[in-house]
Amino acid sequence: MTEKEWLGEENQLGMDIWTRKYQNQGESFEEWLTRVTGGNEEMAGYIREKKFLYGGRILSNRGLYKEGRKVTYSNCYVITPPEDNIESIFDCAKKLARTYSYGGGCGIDISGLAPKGARINNAAKETTGSVSFMELYSLVTGLIGQNGRRGALMISLDCSHPDVPDFIELKTDLEKVTKANISLRIHKDFMEAVKNDQEYMLYYTRETTGEVIEKKVKARELFRKITDTNWDYAEPGALFWDRITGWSLLSNTDTFTYAGVNPCAEEPLPAGGSCLLGSINLSAFVRDPFSEHSYFDFDGLKACVKAAVKALNEVLDEGLPLHPLEEQRESVRQWRQIGLGIMGLADALIKLGLTYGEEEAVAMCDRIGFAMADTAIAASALLAKEEGAYPMCNIGQVMETPYFQANTTEKTRELVKKYGLRNSQLLTIAPTGTLSTMLGISGGIEPIYANYYMRKTESLHGTDVYYKVYTKIVENYMKQHNIEEDKDLPEYFVTAMTLDYRQRINMQAAWQEHIDASISSTVNVPNSFTKEETENLYLYAYEKGLKGITIFRDGCRRVGILNTQMKEEKKEVTPGEGLKRGEILLVSDDVIGKKRKLITGCGSLHCIALFDPHTGALLETYLSKGSTGGCNNFMVGLSRMISISARGGISIETIVDQLNSSGSCPSYTARKVTRGDTSKGSCCPMAVGNALMDMYREMQEELKERKAEQEKRNS
Repeated sequence: MTEKEWLGEENQLGMDIWTRKYQNQGESFEEWLTRVTGGNEEMAGYIREKKFLYGGRILSNRGLYKEGRKVTYSNCYVITPPEDNIESIFDCAKKLARTYSYGGGCGIDISGLAPKGARINNAAKETTGSVSFMELYSLVTGLIGQNGRRGALMISLDCSHPDVPDFIELKTDLEKVTKANISLRIHKDFMEAVKNDQEYMLYYTRETTGEVIEKKVKARELFRKITDTNWDYAEPGALFWDRITGWSLLSNTDTFTYAGVNPCAEEPLPAGGSCLLGSINLSAFVRDPFSEHSYFDFDGLKACVKAAVKALNEVLDEGLPLHPLEEQRESVRQWRQIGLGIMGLADALIKLGLTYGEEEAVAMCDRIGFAMADTAIAASALLAKEEGAYPMCNIGQVMETPYFQANTTEKTRELVKKYGLRNSQLLTIAPTGTLSTMLGISGGIEPIYANYYMRKTESLHGTDVYYKVYTKIVENYMKQHNIEEDKDLPEYFVTAMTLDYRQRINMQAAWQEHIDASISSTVNVPNSFTKEETENLYLYAYEKGLKGITIFRDGCRRVGILNTQMKEEKKEVTPGEGLKRGEILLVSDDVIGKKRKLITGCGSLHCIALFDPHTGALLETYLSKGSTGGCNNFMVGLSRMISISARGGISIETIVDQLNSSGSCPSYTARKVTRGDTSKGSCCPMAVGNALMDMYREMQEELKERKAEQEKRNS
């Protein structure tokens, strides 16, 4: 089989993803399959049938250690939380850097750091607070490259910490902590205070000095601040911590503690914890789809779950010595977490003729979830029979957990009682964004975002043509039923923007009953969604037993990847409209020049930009270094490439986007941390791009004012 046969001739996006992210040095599809499965023919069969995929780190990295590459197979890590001293804070940054260099994403909790204003015994006299160190960890995340994939970081803080108000507001500044997601650990006592409109005590005790810092707040006001910020900025997310700690196979294990969650929050883990991911495509288990005879193949699903649990354990054993840090290797040895999840749920429900969020769909999810949990637990017990239970396994404490009792049959209980478990954690639901996009299916447990999106084509002479591109499952249904307009689709083709939020949460709640880890979850809501509705959504999510939640409101200030609205498009101001390929616009002498002085990691840099006096389009750029630092030949070469691109008809937006994709420079980051005087960006090309965009916008404003003045004189 080739990748084209696997993904489909028409699936160019899927093939591009496979080639750029997962293929290694021109290997064929079958060579890749052998590498990522470790020769496991059963799993190769499931992958060929698009019924299962390992997590991205496994698909890209497995076996590459044989070539001397430093890689990990784990998507998820939680770093040991920093203690309240400068050495530990920077040790944490060092661990982040090391883990990123191997390709892993990280989570850290900063609740152990002293709040702003606490007394310290050094030159500063008092600490700048836990939140102030988040920028350090964000900078480290942006600095360490991952083969075209940016590092991922989750920073969490306990809701009782005195710095919570600052934490909530931090990312309302879109320039701060840009390389991290943030979430609050929210406890039951806080939520009860919210519901009862009571005061809540924020507190922290410094072990080194004995200082106690306390601050009373109105719980409902603080909660509203959380939800209002989510409404506008999509952060911080909520982690309902008592549900996380109380609903798992480890909730009764007295030697176990969760230290934090991974970047997408589907994996609560101990200090140094790590997890391997894999996802089952539920839509591939629907038989006779789109018909009144369709049904779900539960026997096929159970067989796949059993095989996947065994396969992920094989990856775990092979990857054990490859983890970046000793604390990670030790944690994996002791607890052996794996994270088997799902994707394609929305597609599966459509194939079954069920409406996402309605009672029948929730009931189907309940059945599928229980089948997965019971089968995975039984499979782990049978592996324990052959290879032994995980070292920290206390069978009695595991079997007493509410989660275990709610998710096992008598037959499975007998297996666990006899053999224990090979893994302390089994099931999760990750976003699967790249994997599901590659296969052309819906991601995780999310509903379809939209039935279609609009694509625009432009001729050289400016004629715009818009047409609909249908989501794959919608396209397949329309072809099978000879439907030409999406208005003729059945009512069960619901989307994220048409769902009532309670339906979305009901679906997640049904799955959370059967998932011992957690679920990566963002509830997409329309722009018209109100702050009051957001507050009610979070309360409903808490009452329904979710472990975490956040929302993304269409059109909010934190711009997302997905957008269904055809917004009024700004005409890109590009020189030489209608140029043929290879033609370069000549620059006349009546240009308007602007200049910026930039401070970079190496010193000063001067940027001159020349603009068309009539359209404001960028025409030429000149760069030169100041008296200190920087490579002058590099500056000349970069400015020439920018200039020829602009005069060749490429928009400034496209040019700047390329400059902003050039990564981070160590010297730039060091100066930003130590002196704080660098220009916006994280390397010289990025700083140049930001300066060019700033001057371009200034130029457009001047033209607008000139036009207004002209109209005023003519009236």
